[in-house]
Amino acid sequence: MNVYNYLTIGSMLLMTILILIQTRGASLGAGLGGAGEVNTTRRGTDKTIFQITIICALVFSLSLIMNALSGK
Repeated sequence: MNVYNYLTIGSMLLMTILILIQTRGASLGAGLGGAGEVNTTRRGTDKTIFQITIICALVFSLSLIMNALSGK
């Protein structure tokens, strides 16, 4: 295994964890469309987690591309 494989696996695991800890409502009813708020503004920790998730997605995508280009 080369470094791109480890980078892909690590970024995938971190991105999965970050996605799971992001909350989009107070309860299950909010997830099923019962929330009154349509537009929300990300602030504080929620914004930081969102930005780190985007960075992990970019690292994941780039590591897949680099792994494909390396030919191994």
